[in-house]
Amino acid sequence: MTTDTPARILTLLSLLQTPREWPGGELAERLGVSRRTVRRDVERLRELGYPVRASRGADGGYRLVAGTAMPPLVLDDEEAVAIAVGLRAGAGHAVEGVDEASVRALAKLEQVLPSRLRHRVAALQTATTPLTGGDGPRIAPETLTVIASAIAGRERLRFAYRAADGAESRRLTEPYRLVSTGRRWYLVAYDLGREDWRTFRVDRIAEPFATGARYAPRELPTGSAAEFLRQSMYARNEAYELEVRFAAGADVLADRLPHWWGTPEPADGGGCLIRAQVADSLEWLPMRLAALDVEFTVRQPAELAERVRRMGARLLRAAGGDGDGDARD
Repeated sequence: MTTDTPARILTLLSLLQTPREWPGGELAERLGVSRRTVRRDVERLRELGYPVRASRGADGGYRLVAGTAMPPLVLDDEEAVAIAVGLRAGAGHAVEGVDEASVRALAKLEQVLPSRLRHRVAALQTATTPLTGGDGPRIAPETLTVIASAIAGRERLRFAYRAADGAESRRLTEPYRLVSTGRRWYLVAYDLGREDWRTFRVDRIAEPFATGARYAPRELPTGSAAEFLRQSMYARNEAYELEVRFAAGADVLADRLPHWWGTPEPADGGGCLIRAQVADSLEWLPMRLAALDVEFTVRQPAELAERVRRMGARLLRAAGGDGDGDARD
């Protein structure tokens, strides 16, 4: 019999978090208590915000259902390792759908992982190699989690930074937000040495650590960190105006386009149009546009249109067609 009530309730919660319905008798047997005690423990879980549904009848039982809020989860060792490895693998690249919330989740999980599980996660990460390297530069997940933890705890962050020209410096910052552009991670922070807001490419950050010194959040000059990053990159000529017309309708393209491109709008004469401020290089855009499997026309920037033309000619030559003779690099 489980006489420790908190431990028993955690065990009950762990059982209920499996996707099945548990008969009251089976739960009582698993926990070594009476059915009455099971009912009482279920009520305690409900008071804590866990939506436990009970069904009536001889075959009735208990199951955890979706509620209006996300209650804490109880994970066993295998589940914790699986989630940590998955989050670390995704956090190593600025891939679409893996944003700051995912990094915060990883930071929280790694903070409470027992040392034996930390070693298992590290061993799995070291022993596996992805087939594809991703579109952007690789980033150590530890770098992202340290930054995310400093943001959440409002702690000043110190790190070494390598600028685009190779110049190296030490920075002391008040980190504000992590922003993903789809291929890269950026940190938006207030630089105490420059006494101004700055953006930092996370793949150029080394040796980050939270100093423990707390700070009161400052007001960002723009409405959001993403907008601040766009304006900053545009000012440095690292962003450009993208305008592409697609032959398919906006409803077809809405779920295929990267979310940071915004929402496609209907175009005159059919099809749809996307207008966006896009950061990062133009090298990968022709491939992404072609992968949409929809006819498209690049209106701007002119450099992207030229890259698409050259790639099209190169692919036509590779397929045995007649590409433009002057389209070679």
